[in-house]
Amino acid sequence: MRRQLTIPRGPIELAGDLYLPDGPGGTADPLRAVVVSIPGSSVKEQIGANYASRLAAGGIAALTFDPGHQGQSSGEPRDLEDPYRRSEDISYAIDALSTVPAIDPQRIGVLGICAGGGYAIHVARTDHRIRAVGAVDPGEIGASFRGFQPDGPVAALDALAAARIEETRTGRLTRENWLPDTMADAEAAGVTDVDLLQAVRYYRTGRGHDEHSTNRRLSRGDSLLLGFDAFHLVDQLMTQPLLLVLAEHLDGTGFDESGERLWSLAPNRVDRLVIKGARHYEMYDVPDYVDGAVERLVGFYTDHL
Repeated sequence: MRRQLTIPRGPIELAGDLYLPDGPGGTADPLRAVVVSIPGSSVKEQIGANYASRLAAGGIAALTFDPGHQGQSSGEPRDLEDPYRRSEDISYAIDALSTVPAIDPQRIGVLGICAGGGYAIHVARTDHRIRAVGAVDPGEIGASFRGFQPDGPVAALDALAAARIEETRTGRLTRENWLPDTMADAEAAGVTDVDLLQAVRYYRTGRGHDEHSTNRRLSRGDSLLLGFDAFHLVDQLMTQPLLLVLAEHLDGTGFDESGERLWSLAPNRVDRLVIKGARHYEMYDVPDYVDGAVERLVGFYTDHL
């Protein structure tokens, strides 16, 4: 069962979908629940729904939501990817989830996927209402952005500073594509990387496309991404049990390195699962791979929430 949930976040509101296990209402014990932190550029109807609906089928309530400034959540300017706000959004989602009568506020966990995994880890360090942490191919988006800069991150920050001066002067905000808009655009650009092509096939074709996912990122947020470290102080502060789920074929994606770094830092490593045969973007919606991950996640949350 899915119900819409509005999440107050200061002057704005986040749009959420709460997936609840089927069963008689009003008589069951309060439910375990998980907040699902979605990948960058995605909206709740995509990867978040795929995982949240399966968690609910396994008896775990799950809340997935659009980040502030994106999807159907409010917030201006639009398309802002601020990693600090993205992480803090999760705490506001826990606030809202804790007021739902069917939910036990003492048994709330988090599940982060891709960049959402990094955000989930970042907030779990300091929000200890989170009692268990699951991560599927968690990305450290700051390291990824620093690695993408051909002239290095400092030169990129200098260019972003100059661009923001111009934006302030003209009042015109600039945006970048997360991905090529179509497979034809990817082919025209000479894209051959298998994982990037899989990302385009998921987000920009009928396979996973959603009208509320704009495929645009406000450029001024990139300076925040370049300075972000999702895993800073994990070894000292993140005491919750961790389940790490990784696709088998991550070589060269950066998710292999971020997964290994997280695993080495986390003080309370409980379980690690490798999904045989999977690549990163196949963990979004290929039923066998998602089902395999969720089966282990349900057991983990049942044991630790």
